Amino acid sequence: MILGGNFWTLFTPGIWKVLHAVLHVLGLDRVYVQAKRHAPGSTIGRPEIQAFTGSLVGLGASKGVFVTTSAFSAMAIEFASRIPQRVVLINGKRLIELMVEHGVGVRISRTVDFKRLDEDFFSEE
Repeated sequence: MILGGNFWTLFTPGIWKVLHAVLHVLGLDRVYVQAKRHAPGSTIGRPEIQAFTGSLVGLGASKGVFVTTSAFSAMAIEFASRIPQRVVLINGKRLIELMVEHGVGVRISRTVDFKRLDEDFFSEE
């Protein structure tokens, strides 16, 4: 596993659990990961994805995951979809979904009980 960028200072170690789960689901075993924390409302553009892809080529890797707490521009998404390297883009919204799905960095704040009628209670036997 190759980690790119300043991974550990940008994200807590718990985020690694999410990424590990994502990589497992995607069937990726050796990947280059770059993680960026940006201000809300900012976007990662094509130049950043292009530079990331260049790093993949330089490392001889064909798979990568680019994670951001913000969003990707339409041009960045389009670029990643048409290059020969397999690059998965995970934006802040998807990162949160993955954290909730895999129980990383979240806690249960309320549970709801669903009750149904017990028809056996009313049987005459």
